[in-house]
This record gives sequence, structure tokens and C-alpha cells, in this order.
Amino acid sequence: MAVPENPSSSHFLGIRMMFYVITPNETSFKREEEVPEYVQQATPFFLGMLIIETLVNYAKSQPGFRINDGLTSISAGIFSRLPMMLRRSLEVSAYIYVWNNYRILEMPWDSPWTWWLTFLGVDFAYYWVHRFSHEVNIMWAAHQAHHSSEDYNLSTALRQSVMNQYLSWLFYLPMALVIPPSVFAVHIQFNLIYQFWIHTETVGNLGPLEFVINTPSHHRVHHGRNPYCIDKNYGGTLIIWDRIFGTFAPESEKVVYGLTHPIDTFDPFWVQFHHYTHIWKTFWATPGISNKLSVIFKGPGWGPGKPRLGLPEELPEITGKEVLYNPALPASMQAYALMHFLLIVGIYHEMFASKAVLSETVLVLNIIYVLLTLTAIGFISNQKCGVALLEPVRCIVFLVFHRLGYLKLPSPVLTLPSEVICLLTMCYWMRHMVKKMVLGKKKHH
Repeated sequence: MAVPENPSSSHFLGIRMMFYVITPNETSFKREEEVPEYVQQATPFFLGMLIIETLVNYAKSQPGFRINDGLTSISAGIFSRLPMMLRRSLEVSAYIYVWNNYRILEMPWDSPWTWWLTFLGVDFAYYWVHRFSHEVNIMWAAHQAHHSSEDYNLSTALRQSVMNQYLSWLFYLPMALVIPPSVFAVHIQFNLIYQFWIHTETVGNLGPLEFVINTPSHHRVHHGRNPYCIDKNYGGTLIIWDRIFGTFAPESEKVVYGLTHPIDTFDPFWVQFHHYTHIWKTFWATPGISNKLSVIFKGPGWGPGKPRLGLPEELPEITGKEVLYNPALPASMQAYALMHFLLIVGIYHEMFASKAVLSETVLVLNIIYVLLTLTAIGFISNQKCGVALLEPVRCIVFLVFHRLGYLKLPSPVLTLPSEVICLLTMCYWMRHMVKKMVLGKKKHH
């Protein structure tokens, strides 16, 4: 049975859980409803570690957090969690269904043996989820969002896919035949939380630990687009699976991060869904039923006459002189985007804290506003002209939803400043739009 933490030790538990340094005694529960939302509890630690990493990079005069890329990564993390506002993750839901209807053995929920077996089972299943997500095109369409950043820092860890859970659940179902859902629900969260801290360049080689656990060095390779990095180091918490199944590669030459074909955008929807459009176009352009199915179920680099995972020699050459997608944005506009982003993070946090008492309609309205704001910030980072129309609409939605009580801010103190800022923002963009229309008419004359 889980032992409640007293206030003085809860922060220590929060730090330990970032590294999976927890015990069966403090994280075992009889029913899945009792399992805390550890990922949500970890949010302050995510942000704290991100700030520390940024300060360390600044002190070392190393490249650090770019506002446009960082906000896009965190936006993707928020995006990926929004479906859980309305229902629990499909991974856990499907697992519970199989457990309730088809289990063949019931291992004790409070046994350390069950806890450790689940730790290994979840990590083993994750290895295969992750590997298939790179080697099966339809699964890569979901997972590629996580690899789309050309930076590699702790914000990159938050760049998660909203679609990933809709296929990954299949890989965990065999465990549901014997392991209680409450134990699974603990480890599926901690397996994800652990992978946050390995997305950094500030931590070097960890010596003997490199042989057993997944480390920043190993995961830097996984995020690289250098030829030696492709389809390597799929492990979650442990690196032993890669060593066993031949997918391990040590870090050697300087890693260049991102997709082999960069998408050059900060639009959160395009980051999430662009590869589906590529599959759709390729599917119809490829002749033959067998080839069309191969477009879906073989690797992203496959084509007629090629091996299942494509030809390595067709990968774009890496010179080390690659230029990051980084549209110039005035400091004032970066500050503007950051201010509105911090406000939406507060609203998002309140949504999760209050979702048990909010109606589904209110939750849907909150989700719509969050997505509208993330899209607007993406437009600003991309310098899209459509932001002049989108921002006034977003501000009107905020004022209406907030006045009707649909949006809850982190603190009542923020009510007046937030409304004033939205009014000023609306006026600024409307003036900007009118000015652009007038200039456009003058050019035509």
C-alpha cells in the first residue's frame, strides 16, 4: 500500500520520481482510480529543470532555449495531453478492458515482485512501441512530431504526439493478462517521466551507467539525423533492449538533430499531422494494392523496389553546417508570445486541477481556446500574416469565455490584467489589420 508523503518529503519524492528512483512501497495501489496523475504532478519539476538547464547553458555561453522552438515543443506537450481532459488514456482504458474480461492470472498488486516485473514489462513493451514507431510509416506519422525539433534540450522532451496512444496501446495488452491495471498505470507514467531528463546536451557520459540505463548520450544519438543515428537507441528507461536486439549505437561524431527532411514550421497542427498528408499523397500516387499497403506498413523511407526501411544512401547528406529554421522575430514580439503562452499554461493547469468538477461542455470550450492560442503563437513564430485576423478572434473568445465563467485563471489577481491585456491585444491587431488593408489598397491604385 502506498505510504502518504508528508509535506517536507513530498518535494523530495517529486525530484526522485523524475529519475524513476521510487520504491514499490510508496507507489503501489489496489485500484487504478487511486493512482495519482504523476505526469501532471511532475509539471513544476519539468519547468524547474528547464530553467536550470537554460541557466547552465547561458553560464557556459552555449546555445540554449529558443523561444520559437521551445514554445512549439511545450505546445505539443499540452496538445498531446488535451484528450485526457475528457477520458483516460487509451493505453490504460484498453488495458483495463482486457484485465476485466480476459485475465488468466491475478498477480498481487502489493507485491514487490509484481512491481519489478511490471517495470521490466512496460520498458520492454515501450522498446517495441518505439521501434515500430520508427519502422512502420503509419506509426511514424504520429511519432515524428517528437523528432521535429532541430534543438535538443529539455523542452524537446515535451514535444509529444497527440496520436501516439491510439496505436501504442496494442503493445501493452499481453501484460493485462496477469498484471493489475493499478500497477501498470504507475509504470506507464514513470516510464514517460524518466525520459524527460535525458533530452539534454548539458549532461555528458555517465560511465558504467551507460551500459544499463538510457542516458542523455544514448538519446542524443536517437534524435540525430546523422546516418549513424538513424533507427538507433529505442530504449525508454533501460538501454539493454537495444544491446540485445542490435539497435544500439554509441555517441561518436557531433549529432545534428531533427527530421531528415525538416518541416520548417512552428504551427502546432502541422507539427502533429503533416506526415499523414504525405502518406495520403504517396498512397494514391503509388501503383498496385500491395505497394499501397507497403506505403502504410513499411518504413518511412520505403518505395517500390527498395528494402523495407528504405535505402540509407538516399538520406540527405549531413555536413555539420545545417542552418536552423529560425525566422527573425523582434524581442518585443517574442516577449508578447511568451506572455500569452504563460497565461495559457496557467489555464491548462487549472483545467487539469478542476476537470473532475467541470462539465464536458466546459472542458471542450477550454480545449478549443487552448488550441486557438497555441495556433496563434505558432503563427506569430512563423510570421504568418493570418495572425492579424486570428489574434483579435482569440482575444474575443477569451473575454467571452472568461466573463461567462468557462475559463479559470490560476489566480483571481490575474483577472483584471488578463482582460486589459486581451483588450489591448485585440486593438493592436485590429489596427495592424486595418493599416495593412489601407496600404494594400494604395498599392492597387
